[in-house]
Amino acid sequence: MAIDAVGLAQDLIRKPSVTPKDEGALGVLQTALTSLGFSCERPAFGEGADRVENLWARIGNEAPNFCFAGHSDVVPPGDPSLWKHDPFAAEIVDGVLYGRGAADMKSAIAAFVAATERFLKDHKLKGSISLLITGDEEGDAINGTAKVLDWLKSRGETIDHCLVGEPTSTAAPGDTIKNGRRGSLTVKLTAHGTQGHVGYPQRAANPIPALAELVSRLSAHRLDLGTSHFEPSTLSFTTFDVGNRAGNVIPAEARAQLNIRFNDSHSPDSLLSWIGRERDAVAGRSGIRIESEAVVGAHVFLTEPGPFTDLIKNAANRMTNREPQLSTTGGTSDARFIRHTCPVVELGLAGATMHKADECVPVADIKRLSDIYAQILADYFAR
Repeated sequence: MAIDAVGLAQDLIRKPSVTPKDEGALGVLQTALTSLGFSCERPAFGEGADRVENLWARIGNEAPNFCFAGHSDVVPPGDPSLWKHDPFAAEIVDGVLYGRGAADMKSAIAAFVAATERFLKDHKLKGSISLLITGDEEGDAINGTAKVLDWLKSRGETIDHCLVGEPTSTAAPGDTIKNGRRGSLTVKLTAHGTQGHVGYPQRAANPIPALAELVSRLSAHRLDLGTSHFEPSTLSFTTFDVGNRAGNVIPAEARAQLNIRFNDSHSPDSLLSWIGRERDAVAGRSGIRIESEAVVGAHVFLTEPGPFTDLIKNAANRMTNREPQLSTTGGTSDARFIRHTCPVVELGLAGATMHKADECVPVADIKRLSDIYAQILADYFAR
């Protein structure tokens, strides 16, 4: 009996796999893949509450190895009263599948499997097909894809090309393909002053004006005008806080946090050097000590347009009669880890409802995405 992408998506959604819990989602997937002849392994990393289960499945032992990658974990559903449909019931109403993970990205995983079954039925596999599915994409992404890739490398297994099923499309499956992502840099700023009474400001050192000046200088700076493959980099402040409830006290500290989504004209080091120069200039004028702490969330990456991206675009075009657009917009994904291993693109469903209440996707879109994936496999292994 053929695997139904929609039915498999429902089975996956009914497993409440909120990061890092699996709740049987990978077991559902493993059962389906085993029935197709895949060899499945479940590498797990982390300890205790941080332990994450992952799935590596492969059929074939020869090159090239085409990998479908994605994540079975989902974000929490939030306030249940905001949902008209139970987030884990996987109800279909008027041709629309509702549930947490419907768009991001359990339906795409189901489409991986249905497409692979169709390909294996109609073609002789000359190479390998694999699935790398993590349970740690929506969380800290520490014990998921990155560690599975290291695990594969230690075993001598290679991936030649990869497609990630993130919800990249805008209006319909296949209209947008991500061939790169901007980098992400978060910086925490702390200005240290001296607490005092507002009636005697000369006896205190107020950190707020100094930090406000630094925030203004950084916010006003135009990082770039964009590059040939990326839109302009952005800098956004997300907090400015002193934690002071007293109206007559000058605080001892002020804190702010920013995030930069940067394109390929920058690196974390170049951005941190610039922030450091601005910080030191403000600190020197004000006499207020300002510290900065940075976390690199992701490095920018780009899969250059070429034979691989053309193959993906042509397959999508053939199934949809629509010319797909290459894009590098949006947030980060696990493709940022895979790009060190092989060329990678992202292609999935429309993401308008991901992470929202009543997350949903039309049933017809799941079927269409499965058609696209099957055509990609046919074209890839026909090369």
